[in-house]
Amino acid sequence: MTQTMLEIKDLTKTYNGPHGPVRAVDGVSLSVAAREFVAVQGPSGCGKSTLLLAAGALLRPDSGEVLLDGQAPYRLGPEQRARFRAASVGFVFQQFHLVPYLDVYDNILAPSLAAGGAGGGARERAKELAEHFGLKDRLHHVPAALSTGERQRVALARALLNRPKLLLADEVTGNLDAENGRTVLDYLCDFAQSGGAVLMVTHDVDAAGHAHRIVRLERGKLIPGEVKA
Repeated sequence: MTQTMLEIKDLTKTYNGPHGPVRAVDGVSLSVAAREFVAVQGPSGCGKSTLLLAAGALLRPDSGEVLLDGQAPYRLGPEQRARFRAASVGFVFQQFHLVPYLDVYDNILAPSLAAGGAGGGARERAKELAEHFGLKDRLHHVPAALSTGERQRVALARALLNRPKLLLADEVTGNLDAENGRTVLDYLCDFAQSGGAVLMVTHDVDAAGHAHRIVRLERGKLIPGEVKA
């Protein structure tokens, strides 16, 4: 039986907008299994990023539940939740969110601090990932000295440092050209094939086409889409 890595149950999140409450996520239920790559597709403003942040234990929902590898992160205290998140979830964002004054090596190492410190194992892992993503010759370059594609690969390496079971990706091809976009999507596919789970939100039809399964989000509500072979 395939293990469920992420389970979202009847999730709701409302914001106070300038014209009144906005239901960004409205009763969404979704699961992602190990070895599965799921894409949530929808236009800008439909609630995709809110859903992803809540799924990754970064944004507490108003109601509903999130289970990550069987654990309910929002039932943990803030410090415990941060440690659990760092150990279990990798995040990849459109804007990369690299620390501008740290070089590639230290940016990749950053998640180890949240997980309890950058020991020798983490340092070796960072070097292995840099080599895997073709960044070996860029280890001591700061983000400003990198190409856009290299910055996204640093972000991917950073997300994988703590060997997470789940990768959450937010519009990861949005700032990339077609070739670099395909490279990043191929890495996400490889992660799922190796036993991890991937949840990606995107408005890009071509990017969503790399997933095993596509669902659509419209005005905060999830509408099941075509299941791909």
